[in-house]
This record gives sequence, C-alpha cells and structure tokens, in this order.
Amino acid sequence: MSTTFRIATFNVENLDDPSVPPLAERIAVMRPQLERLRPDVLCLQEVHGQEQPGQPRRLLALEQLLTGTQIAGYYQESTQTLNHPQVYDKRNLVILSRFPIVDRKQIKHEYVSAPAYKKVTADPEEAAADEVTWERPILYVKTTLPDGSVLHVINLHLKSKIPSKIPGQGGQQSDNYAWKSVPGWAEGYFLSSLKRVGQALEARVLIDSVFDEAEDAQIAVCGDFNADLDAVPVKAIRGDVEETANGALATRVLVPCEHTIPEPSRFSLYHHGKGQMLDHLLVSRSLLSSYRGSEIHNELLHDESIAFARDTQFPESDHAPVVAEFVKPDD
Repeated sequence: MSTTFRIATFNVENLDDPSVPPLAERIAVMRPQLERLRPDVLCLQEVHGQEQPGQPRRLLALEQLLTGTQIAGYYQESTQTLNHPQVYDKRNLVILSRFPIVDRKQIKHEYVSAPAYKKVTADPEEAAADEVTWERPILYVKTTLPDGSVLHVINLHLKSKIPSKIPGQGGQQSDNYAWKSVPGWAEGYFLSSLKRVGQALEARVLIDSVFDEAEDAQIAVCGDFNADLDAVPVKAIRGDVEETANGALATRVLVPCEHTIPEPSRFSLYHHGKGQMLDHLLVSRSLLSSYRGSEIHNELLHDESIAFARDTQFPESDHAPVVAEFVKPDD
C-alpha cells in the first residue's frame, strides 16, 4: 500500500470582495480550477482580507471561493499583522492542508536585516541611508503526513519586477506607471531587485535552519517567485552544487519539479506574448524520492499585458496553478 498526496501553488491575483469583475464571476471560473488541482496541501498568494464592523479582518472572499469544496475543511494558516490578530488588508499568503498543521511561523527580517541604502535620484536628496524592507513575510508550516513524518512547507511571494517608488516631494513618477527619468526608473528597478533577492536569501537561511535540525528533512518551497528558474532569487533558494562548488552541500539542494514538464508547456504566466515560469515548486532530495510528476494548468492562461486587456475581461487569475504529485509507501 502507498499514500498519494499532491502539493499545489496558485497566485489567485488580488482575490477580494468587492472586486472587479465581481467575486461571483471570479468564483465561477476559479473554483473549478482549485477542484481540478485535487490538492492535499495548497499554497495561495494574493489573498486579500475583508472587514466587517467590530470584527478582525478575515479572509471572507477566500471562504466564499472554497465553499462547497473539500478544501474548505482543511487546516488553514495565513499571514497576520503583528500588532493585531488579523490578516493583512492585501496580498496574504495562505496554506491549506488536509494533513494536521503542527507548527507555523511568519518570517520577515528575522534572518536577514533590512539593508540600508541612500537613494541617488530622490528629490529632495535624502539626508541619510534608509532601510529597504520587503513588503511580504514568508509563511512556514509543519504538517504531519499519514506515515508520521513531517512535511515542511514554505509559501513565498517575492517582490514583483515592477520598479519601487522613489520617495520625495519632487518624486520620480508622473503617475503609477510613467517615470520622469531613466535613472529614476532604473533605481526603482534596482530597489525591487534588492527586495526580491533579499527575500530569497531569507528563505534560503530558513531552509538551511530546517536542514540543520534534520539533514533528510522533507521540504517543499512553493509560490510566486516573480523570477524564472535561472534568475538570481531562484538560484539562491535552489542552492545547486554548480553554484556553490561544494559537493558536501548536495543534500541541501532543492529541485524544481517543473524540470519534468516539457519545455514548450513550462510557463505559468504570459507577458507580452511570451510564456514565463514565475511560479515554482521546489523540493528537497528526501521528498524528491517520492515525486511522481507535475502539472501546470495553463491551457486558458491569458495575457493581461497586451493592449486593451483588462481584468473585467478575465475573471480568472493571470497566473496558472502548479501542482506536484508524490507517492509514499506505507510502513
């Protein structure tokens, strides 16, 4: 006998209520997407929180999306504000698990301090360097599989490639999209890259802390990395021996499940007509021994970057879900 389980990751793109298009329209196309995944562990990104008078902010839109599905009864953990026991207003990370969640942790600047940087295009000029913090924490849980072993799940949403704003009364942007100067745009792009790589570094330090406790730890790192497989943030998290030049670290390498998907189908987002693989599922070698295959549900993926494309035309997410299947023999 054996136990089959599936781990999935899905950026649901600004799941909110009220929303445009209306939440009911989004649920009509997204609920079948979730059910098709048949996940035992599901990592979600960009789940917005909703408020009701006199109550803490909750994931009410997600509750509606999951209503009537098996996932609705799963154990659930999400990111939370530090000063109040409630979810963030925007872009929460959520982990849902059919298996019991025995521990959870939210990490932001716990392993990596916010770097200090003095901006060169700020107007007026900055008097001193300021901290560069990343917007989103890492969500980490431990689950117990049916065979009694521990599965470590890390949910990430790294900083997007959109240039960060340069502060100051003069500013460097004429609106949310247009920049006043090329150096201002370049510095904004640099700051976003700094945040993205910083988050990746913190994730990698977290991963190694798990390996320090158990060299054969079963680890799955899932999420929207906003970077393709060979970009620096993903390489930093993978830790390939080709990069470290140290074979003694081979047991700490994380393996991209997407490697088993034919390259023409290996994309989770369209941008300007080109498929990109930004959503990844990386696993440790001990978990790789149980790996059987992956799927990217990108058949109906649309390109919101093209002219005249709007969210109102596409109720679904602009990201494709990614799922990997594992089979473990029962003891």
